[in-house]
Amino acid sequence: MSAYTLSMIAAWYFSNIGVILLNKYLLSVWGFKFPIFLTMCHMVMCLVLAAATRSLGLVPRQNLKSRRHLAKIAVLAVVFVASVVGGNVSLRFIPVSFNQAIGATTPFFTALLSLFIMRQKETPEVYVTLVPIVLGIVLASKAEPLFHMIGFIACFSATFSRALKSVLQGLLLTNEAEKLDSLNLLLFMSPVALIVLLTATTIMEPDAFPVFLENCTQSPIFFFILTLNCVLAFSVNLTNFLVTKCTSPLTLQVLGNAKGAVAVVVSIFLFKNPVSPIGMFGYSITIMGVVAYSEAKKRSKEKMRRRDDLELLGDGKGSSGNLA
Repeated sequence: MSAYTLSMIAAWYFSNIGVILLNKYLLSVWGFKFPIFLTMCHMVMCLVLAAATRSLGLVPRQNLKSRRHLAKIAVLAVVFVASVVGGNVSLRFIPVSFNQAIGATTPFFTALLSLFIMRQKETPEVYVTLVPIVLGIVLASKAEPLFHMIGFIACFSATFSRALKSVLQGLLLTNEAEKLDSLNLLLFMSPVALIVLLTATTIMEPDAFPVFLENCTQSPIFFFILTLNCVLAFSVNLTNFLVTKCTSPLTLQVLGNAKGAVAVVVSIFLFKNPVSPIGMFGYSITIMGVVAYSEAKKRSKEKMRRRDDLELLGDGKGSSGNLA
């Protein structure tokens, strides 16, 4: 693995963990209790930096093909907003460690939604790996010292929305001409997301902007932390694109599994939130289930690819016989 690839992976880790920790710091420790407004700030920065990145030629330029293409992306944008806002709301009430434990159940929801929405069945081996994922989070929830029902529900909603976006993206953007890389998709989703977030902020968090101005006036540190947080939010998407380009989506998924564990350890060290041995045991079970799920999915795809190759080979022989 080259030095460039390793540096991109390190940047991806730093961005992912950094944005989670800063979200927690702003929403919980600092007391800036406006998760929707915070998400809107992220999206503003993502829109500006994504446009700048594409204009500089750092990513390939992709364009919308039709109004229908735009409508599909608008649907994805709304689901994306729900996932990010839900995650930020949860960080107001629960520790990062518990947030990451719940987030690790994304494969469970992805498998179920793929089955019910796309009628895409997995192998029995894949479904078996979902058992420890759910069992682990049940143990972690029961043993969580700082359990909060609102935070729990918000985090589960975010996890469900994240899985739904993944499934819908595979369902809606099936046409090869309509598929977009992560940065171009972010660029086109951002305006729709901003409209949704601005409306939601106006209705649900009317005091957010005055409090934001007051905090910036009284403490330049607040503005610096918020700006850094927004830059890291974009960096997550940029490094996600670059790491996938250097390696593969499967490698990114494996790295993501380890990232959650690192985020848990760092958050416990920084925020000193109490953890129980049973809770850590439950989270470990969930992580092992996620790793087993990734391996089972990999084997399933390899079997499917070999089967398709054999079918193509059989068709080729059949065609040769007919020609003879």
